Amino acid sequence: MKTLAQEGAIPIVVGRNEQDNLKVVKEVENDGGTAFPVVAELSNPEDCERAVKEVVAEFGRIEGLVNNAGVNDGVSLENGNYEKFMESLHRNVVHYYLMAHFALPELKKSQGPIVNISSKTGITGQGNTSAYAAANGGRTALTREWAVELLKYKIRVNAIIVAESWTPAYEKWITTLENPEEKLKEITDKIPFENRMTTPEELANTTVFLLSDRSSHTTGQLLYVDGGYVHLDRALANA
Repeated sequence: MKTLAQEGAIPIVVGRNEQDNLKVVKEVENDGGTAFPVVAELSNPEDCERAVKEVVAEFGRIEGLVNNAGVNDGVSLENGNYEKFMESLHRNVVHYYLMAHFALPELKKSQGPIVNISSKTGITGQGNTSAYAAANGGRTALTREWAVELLKYKIRVNAIIVAESWTPAYEKWITTLENPEEKLKEITDKIPFENRMTTPEELANTTVFLLSDRSSHTTGQLLYVDGGYVHLDRALANA
């Protein structure tokens, strides 16, 4: 959000928790930018539609869409069921479709790009997370599908594939493990470039690039911002 605001954009913070949304807005404002909060439960289709309408009512336009909400909820083949699986899809991929669908009339007017944030789990698999992996496979498939469907409107659609990024949610998760520092080192040792996690700022910079005219001939692409985690030989990690 702060990176977008630094480029002169007015980012819209869409989330279920009003206080969390306002906290992000405050951080942007403290950095000299402007942001706008919208409270919405994105697993609810009506909320997705209302969120888009609220933005259009406030600003009269939408110039780009970043789909980024989701959680690795551990719904696996063994411990899951139909209800849990479908709930996870609504948490992780259905709202990508809904937000793009409801925003599309405005994106057609602005020729605004779409950026889908996805995860390596949809490419590599991870184990014990069938629903999240399926959702991320859907995110990447929708990226390519929309890139084709929206060519006639000059709307570019790309995805950023994240592997290991040091976010507050990741930090919270790793502290639940028995030996968090040891586990963290085990993970970072497998990341070839600099043996470190991707920072949120690096993901933000790539997002800004894909939203901007600097990427004016880039569409249908899956950009791996992962320090080489997915594609480089693990033997290089500690070389």
